[in-house]
Amino acid sequence: MSHVELKNISKSFEAVEALKDITLEVRKGEFFTLLGPSGCGKSTLLRVIAGLEDPTQGAVFINGTDVTGVAPAKREIAMVFQSYALYPHLTVKQNIAFSLKVARAAKDVIERRVDAAARALRLDHLLDRRPAQLSGGQRQRVAIGRALVRDPEVFLFDEPLSNLDAMLRVQMRLELGKLHKDLGSTMIYVTHDQVEAMTLSDKIAVLDHGVIAQTGAPLELFHRPANKFVASFIGSPTMNFMNVTVRSFNDSIAVLDLDGGISVAAKTRNAGRPQPGTLEIGIRPAHIRVCNPDTASLQGTVRVVEQFGTSAILYLETSAGRIVVESSGEVATRVGDTVGLALDPSRIHLFDTNGTVI
Repeated sequence: MSHVELKNISKSFEAVEALKDITLEVRKGEFFTLLGPSGCGKSTLLRVIAGLEDPTQGAVFINGTDVTGVAPAKREIAMVFQSYALYPHLTVKQNIAFSLKVARAAKDVIERRVDAAARALRLDHLLDRRPAQLSGGQRQRVAIGRALVRDPEVFLFDEPLSNLDAMLRVQMRLELGKLHKDLGSTMIYVTHDQVEAMTLSDKIAVLDHGVIAQTGAPLELFHRPANKFVASFIGSPTMNFMNVTVRSFNDSIAVLDLDGGISVAAKTRNAGRPQPGTLEIGIRPAHIRVCNPDTASLQGTVRVVEQFGTSAILYLETSAGRIVVESSGEVATRVGDTVGLALDPSRIHLFDTNGTVI
């Protein structure tokens, strides 16, 4: 059942069209992420759901009710922003309880909800402290607690971890994932960080210049990207892309010529024969194997090695262009070495001139 539904949402700021005819559904209890680079429209879309922006056209439904013209305070949503926006003169307990006091909730209700939120977020021993006495991660948990006590239909998160350092971001990711599992609430999360999206989400919508490029489960987007934009945005290191021309095509198998006279075979995903012209293949660094250069049809010269212990990222120059390979860290590869490269044919994606997967 759809908990939040957007129908044909567009949003323009004078001559700038920030959102273009967006339709999507978020199911009840789902952790749904809006993912994309800066300026793609993801925060604008979240603000439309919250009622902080009015759509130029389209409608927003929560629990099947059209809330397009409803004030934010009456939409049964709670929003957590990138900025903590805590009151510095209030204690943790007072900050968490603030929205309930404004709503004139009963004292026993406030006490019960604040205590429950504090326990869930491991803030119960910090209730008498003020924001200046807290770490960045603790402040963000207070901001989440302030949303949690409202018992909303939907939680909205607008890049809540962006101000934290790398270690705290990992810790808060784990805590957000646990919180979602414990509450079972519907959460819509905005981020430009694909790691956050891949690790937290039940479903992801990838936005590109105000349109949804693809919606799906994290591994679906990783293994079956719909177009070159999604393929390049999901995955780190990013996917390798190489120009190819079609030599032959038979029963969904295309034989492709790369620059430098190398040929590879790839299975097309969609029906129809690839059109003539220069196309592109994409393959992830982890799907290229380093092998003996004497027996490989494609060789590369190592220019940079990034060593991570259990793995190594190799940057190579080849006749087909620059290629990045994710290799085992136990394989001793040095700058200047010539290595053979074997592309896994089952992992090759073929894109047409418009960047759509074939």
